[in-house]
Amino acid sequence: MERIGKITEISGPVVKAVGLHGAKMYEAVRVGEEELIGEIILVRGNEVTIQVYERTEGLRPGEKVIGTGEMLSATLGPGLIGMIYDGIQRPLPEIAKAVGDFISRGVEATPLPMDKKWKMKKLVKVGDRVEEGDIIAVTQETKTIEHRIMVPPGIRGKIVEVNEEDKLTVKDTIVKIKTPEGKVVEICAVHKWPVRRPRRFKRRLPPTTPLITGQRIIDVFFFIAKGGVAAIPGGFGTGKTVMQHQLAQWADADIIVYIGCGERGNEMTEVLERFPELKDPRTGRPLMERTILIANTSNMPVAAREASIYTGITIAEYYRDMGYDVALMADSTSRWAEALREISSRLEEMPGEEGYPAYLAAKIAEFYERAGVVETLGSKPRVGSISVVGAVSPQGGDFSEPVTQNTLRVVKVFWALDTELAYRRHFPAINWMRSYTLYTEALKKYFEEKVDRNFLEYRKKALSLLAKEAELLEIVRVVGPDALSPREKEILEIARMIREDFLMQSAFHEIDTYCPIKKSVLMLKTILHFHKHAMEAVKKGIGVDKIFSLPVTVKISRMKELPYDVYEKEIALINEEIDKEFSEMGVPTCIGE
Repeated sequence: MERIGKITEISGPVVKAVGLHGAKMYEAVRVGEEELIGEIILVRGNEVTIQVYERTEGLRPGEKVIGTGEMLSATLGPGLIGMIYDGIQRPLPEIAKAVGDFISRGVEATPLPMDKKWKMKKLVKVGDRVEEGDIIAVTQETKTIEHRIMVPPGIRGKIVEVNEEDKLTVKDTIVKIKTPEGKVVEICAVHKWPVRRPRRFKRRLPPTTPLITGQRIIDVFFFIAKGGVAAIPGGFGTGKTVMQHQLAQWADADIIVYIGCGERGNEMTEVLERFPELKDPRTGRPLMERTILIANTSNMPVAAREASIYTGITIAEYYRDMGYDVALMADSTSRWAEALREISSRLEEMPGEEGYPAYLAAKIAEFYERAGVVETLGSKPRVGSISVVGAVSPQGGDFSEPVTQNTLRVVKVFWALDTELAYRRHFPAINWMRSYTLYTEALKKYFEEKVDRNFLEYRKKALSLLAKEAELLEIVRVVGPDALSPREKEILEIARMIREDFLMQSAFHEIDTYCPIKKSVLMLKTILHFHKHAMEAVKKGIGVDKIFSLPVTVKISRMKELPYDVYEKEIALINEEIDKEFSEMGVPTCIGE
């Protein structure tokens, strides 16, 4: 029986209604004559408060509200990859075909291609017993991603029928399962999952593998684990969006989910135009063959901005459950928090710091806690992961504001973007003095076994040189450079070499846009090798200017441009040249080795 209520009050995206009997929190509803999508966020007696995910102009008190009996859910199945959705999973390309470039209210389109036939390989037969999470069939969603169709959560039993047809739509029954209660359940390739409810798994596992990004300052200094969480706070113009694009393109993940949450329309347009043209560096295929985009620009309804984060993380959990490593980029969580603040004020809730709701910290933690490495459901459990990187846009670059502070309480990697570095054209503009990672111990074994046994020593040495540089620059500001000893001047020069020749990386250079971690380590090792010889030369009284004018310094500065297929050989030659040139100056070639 259809439940219908009546609108009594409208305040922006928040609508109040009465008469919707049996209404539940977070139930999806249809609002007004145009049946706009909404969600119940407060139940008080016979009155419900609804946040509407579309513009509410023109709604009038007295119009109907229809209860659906379902939670706001994501539709999950083959066809997700390569799609561009809005915050409530409406496919924007399909809507554009139907109504043009400007989306009208109440327009709908199915999130997945319901009539497309997929070639499915069944992995079960009649008589098999299956549990929730077991893979019953696979289909090739794209050239690079195999879609694994699983028994939905909450269902287990015995296979009593298997559809023998090779090609099926997502609505066609694949198998029938008889549950222990005797009920026969039809399983197809598509199902829905409430976006605000985390998908279940067997157990959480500790992170042991880094998420390689190809960005030197991240991979060597402030690394993130697969299944880890990181924040990129920074003021306007510091390069948050470019960093997110770089991570989305180069991160060592199977699936990328990119959420443009409340970003300016021109930035989101750049993403939508650029991503379909990008090539996947691992396969040479289009990057969109393993990417899902969720576009929710700042001029879209504010309530949908709040939902977009949950839609994205639910899709990420779905692919995690298949056993994939997923990287989710949220740009930016500040806009999401602003949506929470606006809705909270319309609900007349008690405001917290800077007007944000008092539960802001809990909401942020709830989102980031859905990341992690997990053992999935199923009789043969798989291991999957979700790594979440959230951009934060503090006004004026003020990291003490509530969204940044509450984010830092839950994330384990902090990439602090610095306005001063950006003005100096130092990109990525990650401040090495303020940034940190808490995954050092978790990833220590991996780095020592798979990268270089002295990896963490090189990292520690380089960071200490940069810290010493900061101290010396303070002295220079007070008393001038002439007060420094030759040893201290050498430290300033080697730190400059680390900054300019190692940390600076061009996102638009054909080769330097991505740096393999092995190349990153060899580059840093070479700079530190030069540093050892330079320190010995200083002890012998050789001038710092003479040391850093050696011809090999030019080759060190160009290591970042060495092609992927020759960098090992070329860097080895550079190290030999360092030994040779210092030897000609009377410095031994095996110092501290």
